[in-house]
This record gives sequence, C-alpha cells and structure tokens, in this order.
Amino acid sequence: MTAIFILSFSLRFWGLDRFNTLVFDEIYFAQFGNNYLTHTPFFNAHPPLSQYIIGLGIWIGNHIPFWQHTVNGSTGSLLSPWSYRWANAFAGSLIPLIVILLTYQLSYRRGFALLAGFITACDGLLLVESRYALSNIYIVLFGLIGQWFFLLALGKQNKQRWFALVIAGISFGASVGTKWNGLWFLVGTYGMWIAAWIIRWLQSFAPSSRVPLFSYLHPLINSTNPQFNSDEINIQTPLQNLTQINIVQMLSCLGIIPAAIYSLIWIPHLQLDTRYGFIEVHKQILQFHLQLGGNSSSVHPYCAAWYKWPLLTRPMAYYYQTAQSFKDPLPVFGPPLPPGAGKVVYDVHAMGNPFLWWFGLSAMIFLIGMLFAKIVISGIQQKRVFIPKNMGVDTWIGLYIVINYAANFLPWVKVNRCVFIYHYMCAVVFTFIALAWFIDQCLRSYYPKLRILGLTITFTIMVAFIFWMPIYLGLPISTDDYRMRMWFNSWI
Repeated sequence: MTAIFILSFSLRFWGLDRFNTLVFDEIYFAQFGNNYLTHTPFFNAHPPLSQYIIGLGIWIGNHIPFWQHTVNGSTGSLLSPWSYRWANAFAGSLIPLIVILLTYQLSYRRGFALLAGFITACDGLLLVESRYALSNIYIVLFGLIGQWFFLLALGKQNKQRWFALVIAGISFGASVGTKWNGLWFLVGTYGMWIAAWIIRWLQSFAPSSRVPLFSYLHPLINSTNPQFNSDEINIQTPLQNLTQINIVQMLSCLGIIPAAIYSLIWIPHLQLDTRYGFIEVHKQILQFHLQLGGNSSSVHPYCAAWYKWPLLTRPMAYYYQTAQSFKDPLPVFGPPLPPGAGKVVYDVHAMGNPFLWWFGLSAMIFLIGMLFAKIVISGIQQKRVFIPKNMGVDTWIGLYIVINYAANFLPWVKVNRCVFIYHYMCAVVFTFIALAWFIDQCLRSYYPKLRILGLTITFTIMVAFIFWMPIYLGLPISTDDYRMRMWFNSWI
C-alpha cells in the first residue's frame, strides 16, 4: 500500500505547475474557489463542495513560501498553480488506497485488494483529473469512502455499526455535494441492499447445497484444483450481512444524513450569492444543464455519448499547444503557432489507460455473463428461480461490482445533454475492481496458462500506462511521438 501511494502521489505532484495558466475547466473551478476567498458572488452550475476545497487549498498554498516562484493572475488573484492544484493532487493520490481498503473489505484477500489499487493507480483519466483544479476527482473519492464505510458497518455491531453508517452517510452527502451524479454511489449501495433481501427470499426456495455459485467456472475456480482450499467456500464477506441492516438504519444514515449534509454544504455559497435561495438555485442549475444541448460535435467538439465511454472512442484534450523546439519556453500564453509549424507538442489528454479500460470492460462482461448464466439459465433448467443458501464469496463480490457499475453508468443512458468522457469516472472504477478480481483468480489458479494470462494482463497495463504517460503529464514530445499515441482519429 505504501508503494502504491508513493507511486500515485509522485505522479500527481511531479511538475504540478508545468502549465502556468488555467487548464480546461480550471477557468471555472479554480476561479470559483478563489471567489470564495475574495467574497466575490457568482453563479455555480454545480454544488459547491469541490470549490470550497480548492479555495481552502489556495488559502493554505498562499502560506507556503516555496510554492510561489511561478504565479499568474488568471483566477483574479496572483496565485501559484501549485496553490490551486495541490489539494486535488493529494485527493487523487488517496483514491488507489481507498480502492484497496474497499476491495479488501469485500473478500479479505490481500492480493485482490492490492491488484485493484495498483491498476487504479495506472489509470490515465484519474491521473489527469487529479493534477488540475477540477471537480470530478472528489465525486469518486467521497463516493468510494462512503461505500468503504458502509462495508465496514456490515462487519460491526451496535454503536460501531451506527458510527460507520453515519460516516458513510456523510461521505455520500459530500459526493452529491460535489456534483449531482455522486448520488449514484448511494443508489448502488441501496441497490446492493435491496438485492440482498431479494436473494434472502429466493434462498428460501433453494435446497441445501454446499456448492458455491461460481464453482462451475472451471478452470478459474475449481474445487478439484490441488491448490484450491475447500475451506474458501465458507469464507465470510461483509456483504453476507447486508440483511442485518434494517430499513430504519438505511433511511436515517443513508437517507436523512446525506440529504442534511448536502443541504449544509450550500450554506456558505448562498450566503455569498444572495440572488437565489436554496430551491431557486437548483432550478437555475437544472435549467443550465438542460440548455447544454445534445451529444453532437456542433454543441462541443468533445461531446461523447454514454455508449462511447467504455470503448474509449472519444477522450478529451484538456490542453494542446505546440512549440518550435524542446528548448522553447512552455507555450502557455500567446496565440498558437500556425498549423504544421510546431515540431514539439504539449498535450494533456483526459484519456483512460486504453488496455486497462478494455480489459476492465471485458472483465465486467465476464462477471455479468456468469451471474446471468447461473441465476437465470440455471433457474430455467430447474424450472424455478432460486439461489443456493451458501452463495459463495465471489458471487457476492460479482453482484457488488455489477450493481454498482450499473448504478453509476446506466442513468447516463437517459441524459440528453452534452456529456463527456469524465462522466464515466465513477463507473469505470468498478471495472478496475472487476479486472482485479479476474486477474486474482488467474494468478491463484492451478493452471499455468491462466497464471500467465493474469501476469500478461498486468504487465500490458503497466506498459500501456508508461507509453501514454507523456500525454497524461503534458510532457513535451515530438509530433511523430504524439501521432504514435493517437491510435484513432477520434482520439484527437
């Protein structure tokens, strides 16, 4: 965990002030954060929590003298890029650790958890979003913390359970208080809780059986495997305790508390901008988003409908400038060079690690297929729908991953406004966990070919991360190197 954190931390803080200007939506969020410090009223098209944090980061950064060698006035005040970016960089560094803790709580398997955290640290979109004063990283951070504490609550009793549920509720409220789509983390939690009660009801129709739901996944999980410990069938997971959480706890800790936290978050903003009350500001925000138009390049060149996200067909360029040579100063001010004149490219591309995303999508489809095959097809063969009473740990993990992925992805199907690749950040994290589960099963297999497959996938993800790192970090590269990394025209 320490090594993964050092990797994540270093990549986010190294060269954080490389572009002494506002990159992409920093023109909104960095300026908004500074507006809270200068008491400048403004309209905010999103809940304000992330801008509070950015503003706090600016205030702290202004008291650190060794960050002030590079400054600009783009936010309305003379600020160092470090001051409005460091809080995001630190928050982004924590996400792989939260993924480790959350994943470990699912299965108590260290290898599975560390794999999930490591490949999360190897994602490009999370890295880019962490290096600039943007909002999306906080949705993921608070949403995952909420789910982690909810899983912790499942393993506790009495006051400790209530405490963990309260922290989960606060975190979910903070996620929604960053952007409205943070609500889907909470929806995923409710979805898993409801699914557990449905499973409990269906299990009442099942005959006694000691075969885990995924035991037929030969040769990934096979009880005849010489290295397979049959005791693993009886390993517990907190998810098996979901029905111990009653409706009062859910509605109070994961209903009232998130709503209260979300409401409290708005108080400082409404005191600053007195034009709108709590209800009216939400009407204005909704109207703002409805006016953004549909998913076409005529609205915005990087509009990408929801079905383009998993395949990574339309990432975004957050920053693009060219220079004549590597010795030229960074092109942050002034007009760009004429087309074809630049020989050095500075590009910050909000693009996931392609192989990580493609492998993750394949692992998610695999999990969905296994759940469908066992629950639906087996039910048809048995002429009734039931689930074995001793449902295996990996089945619970599969359900958790699939339900939370669906909760964070499927709502976007009905969204008609222009949306972008970064809206997939909340869902894609669960494909990382799905892939880590698949790799872990391969590495634990008795069959050498499966272990080689798991190692090959992991190695490919690492190589791909290094290969595309220049466009994540905005490093200077030649035009030929840039084209070599733009595999498809839709990526440009």
